[in-house]
Amino acid sequence: MDETAAPGTPPRSSDAGFPAYHAVRCGGLAELDAQVTRCRACPRLVDWREEVAATRRAAFRDWDYWAKPVPGFGPPDAALAIVGLAPAAHGANRTGRLFTGDASGDFLFAALHEIGLASQPTATHRGDGLELYGVRVTAPVHCAPPSNKPTPSERNTCRPWLAAEFALLRPHLRVIVALGAFGWQALLPVLAEAGRPIPRPRPAFGHGAELVLPAADGSELRVLGSYHPSQRNTFTGRLTYPMLVELLTRAADLAGRTPGP
Repeated sequence: MDETAAPGTPPRSSDAGFPAYHAVRCGGLAELDAQVTRCRACPRLVDWREEVAATRRAAFRDWDYWAKPVPGFGPPDAALAIVGLAPAAHGANRTGRLFTGDASGDFLFAALHEIGLASQPTATHRGDGLELYGVRVTAPVHCAPPSNKPTPSERNTCRPWLAAEFALLRPHLRVIVALGAFGWQALLPVLAEAGRPIPRPRPAFGHGAELVLPAADGSELRVLGSYHPSQRNTFTGRLTYPMLVELLTRAADLAGRTPGP
């Protein structure tokens, strides 16, 4: 937070304390999503997302890039959440919706559509008609990072948004799928702070890894690990389409959601 600010003054969007101040004050996901898009708390990420939008790729030279933090996507009563890494520079940073406009999203949404949790198998832009059923997609870092690698400081600055999102989803949330080691490692501290003790030693990430996390109120939350549907993983066969469909099917079954709207 700006040290010159008067006591009790809300931090500016460019202050490091902006997420921590505003996230806990949001009364619903719509308000949270709106606050997320205003955030400028990480200078390196702000510079990068705006530089990418200014230079663009030749294939997208006619696009008006989103070039802001990208909020989560999906209904407020989702029983299943999927946590990725961060927006892609020419994917979500361009389209304004997570996993939209890049190959990783093509892989993920096709799998969600196959098991009845998405209205269509493709995601190209915010107005393409895509709806998610009982699942919300989010990320630990909401701005596109250089080389797709957020710093620990950037992850920690952004953490209050993820914590607030899960707090708002908590009445219905039953299962979380973490895509990749970064998502797994960013997720566990958030859940611990929310009153779900993490086993020690901390469980290692792996495709198919599964945790059952109880809470004092008697509720249980399942956390599943999946390789990220990055082109590196899908091109090499580390993550195949049947592998992702199988894991998401298990997650949906555990969440108890009926496919379709």
